[in-house]
Amino acid sequence: MKEVKAIFQPFMLSDVLQGLAKVSNLPAATVSEVAGHSVVHPDYKPKPKIKLEIMTPDEMVDDVVETICRCARTGKPGDGRIFVVDVETTVKIRTGERETAD
Repeated sequence: MKEVKAIFQPFMLSDVLQGLAKVSNLPAATVSEVAGHSVVHPDYKPKPKIKLEIMTPDEMVDDVVETICRCARTGKPGDGRIFVVDVETTVKIRTGERETAD
């Protein structure tokens, strides 16, 4: 299982969610408002971004990443970044069920 984390422009959220809705059997996503900060450029003013987090089976990662790239891309600096991280385990709090992405 993987966690796909995407950070992108807030005005692209609707397009990204519409694109992801077309990915068959995609589990739920978590959306947060975040601010980007630069340690390399101290004069950089924080800019609002959206952070989208999705737990997904390994076989769905490419579809999810490609969809986010296609739907969040403007072609301008600041479009964002996607991180794919291995997930060691998941546990549903309500049921105790393990290793589920939904």
